[in-house]
Amino acid sequence: MLLLKLVILLLISSVALGWLARHFKFPYPIALVVGGLLLGFLPKLPQFPFNPQLILVVVLPPILYQTALLTSWSDFKANIRPISLLAIGLVIATTLTVGAMLKLLVPDVPWAVAFVLGAIVSPPDAVAATAILSRLNIPRRIVTLLEGESLVNDATGLVIYKFAIAAALTGTFSLVDASFNFCLVSVGGIALGVVFAFVFIAIHKHLGDPFIEVLTSLVVPYTAYITAESIHVSGVLAVVAAGLVRGRHAPEIVSAEMRIIARSVWNLLVFMLNSLIFILIGIQMSDVVESLTRFTSQELIGLGIVISAVAIVVRFAWVYPVAYLPRWLSGSLRDDEPNLRKRELGIISWCGMRGIVSLAAALALPVFLPDGRPFPHRDLIVFLSFFVIAVTLIGQGLSLPYLIRRLKVGSKWNILSEQQRVRAAMSAAAMSAIDRIMATEKAPVEWADLLRAEIVDRISLAAPDGVERQPRAEFMSRLRHAAIQAERKEMIRMWHDNEISDEVMRHLEEVLDYQEAHL
Repeated sequence: MLLLKLVILLLISSVALGWLARHFKFPYPIALVVGGLLLGFLPKLPQFPFNPQLILVVVLPPILYQTALLTSWSDFKANIRPISLLAIGLVIATTLTVGAMLKLLVPDVPWAVAFVLGAIVSPPDAVAATAILSRLNIPRRIVTLLEGESLVNDATGLVIYKFAIAAALTGTFSLVDASFNFCLVSVGGIALGVVFAFVFIAIHKHLGDPFIEVLTSLVVPYTAYITAESIHVSGVLAVVAAGLVRGRHAPEIVSAEMRIIARSVWNLLVFMLNSLIFILIGIQMSDVVESLTRFTSQELIGLGIVISAVAIVVRFAWVYPVAYLPRWLSGSLRDDEPNLRKRELGIISWCGMRGIVSLAAALALPVFLPDGRPFPHRDLIVFLSFFVIAVTLIGQGLSLPYLIRRLKVGSKWNILSEQQRVRAAMSAAAMSAIDRIMATEKAPVEWADLLRAEIVDRISLAAPDGVERQPRAEFMSRLRHAAIQAERKEMIRMWHDNEISDEVMRHLEEVLDYQEAHL
């Protein structure tokens, strides 16, 4: 009965917070962090005991997998150097700086535990940032860098997090051994993820049922994560690698019906998991604050402000120098990697909002050491993690649109023009397919007039909502199907040749999916 109450609370809270976010037009993670905090201080709120280690297993694989699926591999590869500097270098710098600051402020916190906090708050979450940036016509490269950083920095932060946890549990740490193991588990996780991706792709081609396909896609991230962790390599990197490889092949192996179902299933699952984590930590916050009796409220708030400020400042101190240092060392700027302006670097620096991964890592902290003693300063780590998440999500998230307008950061890239260009190419391919079939079957020319008119209309992105059924419906259905397949083939060709972006490809792919499903 207790579990049922919490499930109902989760559903009601998710609906209410999601509606508030949509109604007031701000990213739903901001609504979740505020709602979770308020829920935590409701009187007589039911408490549900859960295994902290299950949090990472249940929550992270699908969230990371979906992010990897939607990541543009071509953009990611083209910006691998700046993404690596942000996702690896900045995560390490943030972990060390935040950990050192906590040790300075609270000297009795062990170094390993201090670095646990640093690892938890080191990876920013791009969900809130990109949700805002996508509505403000920001240069594509900024969004690409933030999304690529968010994909890799989660893996970096969680690998460091596990090493810090192990050091806190065992009381021993070796920098040489940790560095070697870091490389080993990272390479092993990536290799395992790639293998899983190709095995899944081979299996997927023989399934043939959209519901089985969707169920299989849900199993893949969990299988990759659990298998990787069981052989002591990075489960996070295994999931990310599997998602990147599978996402690159998805347009060719996935049916239209499966894509339509999978979009809804994945979006609902990720939203539910986000809501679950924010509400679970919200429920715990009242008990966490009450247990921190050695600190006054003013001291806790002061600690939270200082740690949050350090996490924010470190990002600024890292982004600007590393944007120019490689160029200064090489003495040149590559043509394919245009220099970012200072105001654009300012936007990247300000997009350091923490989110679901940090929350999941905080909740997954062990409760006890192997000898049965409580994990040192666990409640303080959870409180400070939530404080940093709240400050960055609410403070930076809500101020980001104002900052963008103030800095006048705009984009010369127009998604509509790119859509129109690819639509014209797809329509030409469809017209060619129609003419070929009409000539082969010697059908009356006027039978295809209506379809030709529809295809011409699509060039201006204004396709009609519906088409009246005619006596020649069966033939027209085959004709429409041939036209859609020709459009899809041309779109995939342009995408493979990097003539269009992944964003445009996914938009037009969804349009074709619904048209094909209608047939």
